[in-house]
Amino acid sequence: MKKIVLTAFLFCSPFFFSQKSMNYVRISYGSICCGTPSTKPVTNYLKKFEKSNKLRAFEILEQGGLGREGEFNLYIGTDKLNKKQKAAFIKGLQSVIISQNKVRKQDSDGTVDFDPAVTVYKSDLADIENLTIYKK
Repeated sequence: MKKIVLTAFLFCSPFFFSQKSMNYVRISYGSICCGTPSTKPVTNYLKKFEKSNKLRAFEILEQGGLGREGEFNLYIGTDKLNKKQKAAFIKGLQSVIISQNKVRKQDSDGTVDFDPAVTVYKSDLADIENLTIYKK
């Protein structure tokens, strides 16, 4: 009996201890003519923020298939951040996105959009198609 319970626990524990964010921020990648901008500035910021705050990796979901040129959204889980960390995270993310949009070629490069006032909830994501786990 103990072996059965132990085996069941081992197989079920990843589901109980996996990241399950309820609140997300949305970053939209749009295109003008020649594809979407790189996610590299944002992912570099996320890695740097994780390391400086000694956090586990962020839960990031990607919604693809939003346009003919590869437009997509990223949803980043923010539940593991306290108020102070979340404010710093949002402020830093905004500055990274603003600087990325400033250095783009106005006529050809796509844009990155981020509204810090918008929070996307897990219930909203349940209705979205083409949602996958984003691999950094």
